[in-house]
Amino acid sequence: MTDTAAEGVPRIEPSTRVLLHDLGVRRDRDEWIVGRMATRTFVALPAAGARAVELLGEGLSVGRTAEILCAETGEELDIPDFVRDLAALGFVARIGDHPVPDPEPPRASLPRLRPHHVRYALHPALPVLVGALLLAAVAVLLHRPDLLPGYRDLLWSPHGSLVLLTGAAAGWTLLLAHELAHLVTARAAGVPGKMRLGTRLQFLVMQTDISGIELAPRRHRLTAYLAGIALNLSVASALLLVLAATDTATTTHRILAAALLLALLPLPFQFMVFTRTDLYFVLQDLTGCRNLYGDGLAYARYVFRRTMRPPGRRGGAADPSTRLPPHERRAVRLYSAVLVAGTVVCLAFMAAVTLPADITLLVRAARGLGPGHGLARIADSAAVLVTLGGVNVLWLVTRWRNRRSRRAGRSAATG
Repeated sequence: MTDTAAEGVPRIEPSTRVLLHDLGVRRDRDEWIVGRMATRTFVALPAAGARAVELLGEGLSVGRTAEILCAETGEELDIPDFVRDLAALGFVARIGDHPVPDPEPPRASLPRLRPHHVRYALHPALPVLVGALLLAAVAVLLHRPDLLPGYRDLLWSPHGSLVLLTGAAAGWTLLLAHELAHLVTARAAGVPGKMRLGTRLQFLVMQTDISGIELAPRRHRLTAYLAGIALNLSVASALLLVLAATDTATTTHRILAAALLLALLPLPFQFMVFTRTDLYFVLQDLTGCRNLYGDGLAYARYVFRRTMRPPGRRGGAADPSTRLPPHERRAVRLYSAVLVAGTVVCLAFMAAVTLPADITLLVRAARGLGPGHGLARIADSAAVLVTLGGVNVLWLVTRWRNRRSRRAGRSAATG
């Protein structure tokens, strides 16, 4: 007879054997990344934990696994409790004769796209081609500095509605291509990936979840993180080369110049690492941090609360960064300062510039729909309301939906 634990996991005896799902393992500094690609669940384990996964995966019983680990490490480890943790992560298919319920795997974007279809995305020659195209564009720009675009190039037409609509269409097309570059590169490494809308402070963004890339080699990880930036630079370089061959007095030249600027505009945003941009993930990987944003936010909150307490009552909660390895601790404390400063500046800019400008444009557009205005004015106002108002509504809906999903996930985890 088998007793069942309160959480639905069968009682684990020394003679119990477990069947693990197909797990990936990669060493990372002093730890091991262990994960299941199907559910995109990953965890960092010490060497003893990775060794326990290896022994259990070979079919050894819980008791035998504990004996081997005790002989190898000199410590008595609680393997039954470890198995329960693995089951909670969805890593265990069966405990003894009892199947473990398996959560439904998250959906992937473009599921018919297979790794062998896009294997070229990880070819070592591809970065060389991107670099050559960029160098060619820089050489042309040095010879023709007049081709460097400015904000006036966005105003390629006297009709504001046409500028807004074409700019929005081109911007979203480039954004989709940027995220597709991440998805394709990750898929080439065997990572499913999922594209969706998200918010970063006041910004509406499209983001690609490539959880699972943690198991790939560093070159593949960095390629996946930088693929979007590489695509923007490639598009901008190609446009500049074509721009150099067109007559400056033509509409084609003006449209190409506007497209070039739209391809370059997202790149400065990538340096805002406090909003978890592509360069944030590069920084997190190079510093060896597991959750640079989460740990940085926790440390910033700790410092704020400690600062707000009276001088005689500075005790309280412990510094959360002290539990991190030294190399992570330094990176997290530095990043927390960038996180706080960047967030304050962004929100202040929104309050002082972006929000008043949006409100002014929307009010003007609403007034332009009233009686007594010509068809051109009405069409122009409608375009502003649809484009600018639509983006703000989409930001609100996306933020509400994502917050609801996170709350549902936390409830499921604690329920």
